Amino acid sequence: MNITPTLHSVVSEEQLEQYETEGYMILERVIPDDMLQMLREECAYFLGYNDALMDSRGIRTEGLNHRGKRYFISNRYRLSPRMRDFIFSPLMAEITQAVLGPNVYLFHEQWVVKAAEQGMKFAWHQDSGYVKAGDPQTRHRPYLTCWCTLDDVNEENGTVYILPHSRGGTKNTIYTHTQEQGTNDLIGYTGDDPGIPVIVPAGSIVAFSSYTLHRSGANRTKRMRRIYLPQYSAEPIITSKGERWGMAVPFILNGKVVYDPATDTAERYGGYPGIPA
Repeated sequence: MNITPTLHSVVSEEQLEQYETEGYMILERVIPDDMLQMLREECAYFLGYNDALMDSRGIRTEGLNHRGKRYFISNRYRLSPRMRDFIFSPLMAEITQAVLGPNVYLFHEQWVVKAAEQGMKFAWHQDSGYVKAGDPQTRHRPYLTCWCTLDDVNEENGTVYILPHSRGGTKNTIYTHTQEQGTNDLIGYTGDDPGIPVIVPAGSIVAFSSYTLHRSGANRTKRMRRIYLPQYSAEPIITSKGERWGMAVPFILNGKVVYDPATDTAERYGGYPGIPA
């Protein structure tokens, strides 16, 4: 693959300035219709795959997953060539380079799904708070979360709420998080600020820093609320002990797309033990 994207055809200077100062930006209706339909189809497949795995183990809760209520299905993209077409697409090259610069690595990816009528809330947290929970001495640079909407999202179906840097004090800070009993959520903020609800149509991308505090409400509608969430970093994230955290799949180096599916393996670039990454 040899694609050199033209920066800022998707991301405006105003949006980028908001990202840099407040830790987030909203890109409405930027996912092409064919890509959006593909992501919906792949989401349905991996939901069934995950339910079958949980049923085979006789469990209904595993980590942050609660069967029939809320799902976080991580790092399965190597099972799907179509998902790779989105993760390493020209669209994502433009967005990630605008934020991260000339070097971009895939750090993590997951489906985030709230079931109809009983989809659970998710507590205030920073994505980097989960890294800090496992590595309290972490000093990693903020990475980029791309919250891609497969459905129209609003306050009724459990959209994300953002706490801007200016209100959360998070531009240069990762807070220590505590674990919530019953859900296994990590909580990084207990203040009164409700945050800013994101109300956007399907096919939008909410891009935010891994230092940005965010939460989501419960799904009270009769339809699922589906999100696909790839995360990218400007460099491999290394723990305080010198070990790689998460994945570090090269996407763009020195401004050139270098991703090669032929060499992309969990053994080489990381994945999670026991999970087909």
